[in-house]
Amino acid sequence: MKVALVHDHLAQDGGAERVLRVLAEMYPSADIYTLLYERRQADKYFSGRVIKTSFIQRVPGGVKHYQWFLPWMPLAVEFFDLSDYDLVISDASAFAKGVITTIDVPHICYCHTPTRYLWDYTHRYIAELKYNKFIKKIVSLCLNYLRVWDYQAASRVDYFVANSQLVQKRIKKYYTRQSEVIYPPVEVDNFKVGEGEGEYFLIGGRVVTYKRFDLVVEVFRELGWPLKIFGDGIDLSRLKKMAKGAHNIEFLGRVSDSEKAELYQHCRAFLNPQEEDFGITVVEAMACGRPVIAYGRGGALETVVDGKTGVFFQEQNKESLIKALHDFKQLSFDTSVIRCQAEKFSRQNFEVQFRDFVERALNDFRSR
Repeated sequence: MKVALVHDHLAQDGGAERVLRVLAEMYPSADIYTLLYERRQADKYFSGRVIKTSFIQRVPGGVKHYQWFLPWMPLAVEFFDLSDYDLVISDASAFAKGVITTIDVPHICYCHTPTRYLWDYTHRYIAELKYNKFIKKIVSLCLNYLRVWDYQAASRVDYFVANSQLVQKRIKKYYTRQSEVIYPPVEVDNFKVGEGEGEYFLIGGRVVTYKRFDLVVEVFRELGWPLKIFGDGIDLSRLKKMAKGAHNIEFLGRVSDSEKAELYQHCRAFLNPQEEDFGITVVEAMACGRPVIAYGRGGALETVVDGKTGVFFQEQNKESLIKALHDFKQLSFDTSVIRCQAEKFSRQNFEVQFRDFVERALNDFRSR
């Protein structure tokens, strides 16, 4: 069976890219289609694979400044000719699901979320843009066009898989489509339960505005408790300015997988102050037996068990987080229980469930 894997773009290393890596290993002969890729990123994980890109890859500045090419991405993804394949699997949070397939080629979309900046985050996205009102108005009109296209593109998918119950609800609301939940693969076998705990708290990942690292920095600056932050991103410089003079807060930058595992193993708890669609770092921390202090919305409600593998705070503000931190200090946690919870989201479970879904989808498609 000839399979095509379609991905939005390979310009960062996030949860969607981890799913693509697993799918690529599950289908080792599949060709990979993506709007664009950063060569170092692609060579690191997909060396030797056939990677086919859109015209944006060849436009000067298309890779480095790909965000400016959003209005052309629907056209670019529709240019992909997938007529020679027996199965198309898109791994999408934006444009990949919009590929056009022939009537006899099934299209399965593993959906990380309906595009955030087009739907439930659209007003926040525009408000946070650091441009004047005129530019924001142009962006708003562009997003309106993309929103119409995105809804139409979702109708081209034959079968949707959602990466969480939260995303399943979004798919139902914004695309009026049914889906089945299969949680993303987490490499829990790469993480081991550590011996003993440190005194520091930990937060990490892509340092971007919506992840609310700023809330954690503000709280720990006030409390004076030790905090380590790993990761890099556009919000890092702002956070460092916020933490200036706070010697209890340490920025580690990008860390290797082994360094990250060691940080998880010896932290007192991992913090998740944002609303995530799923939240892979939360599961990684639990795979090391460490409890999680999480904002009580989004994917964390599906991974963290309150009082057993962590605690929730209900409002995304300083007072609520401080209360949760003090409540956390009064509790004790069983590392084996935490580890057991993390294993529910293993790569092995993902592969079994996804292969089963593909088989059922193909049988259903052929019977039409």
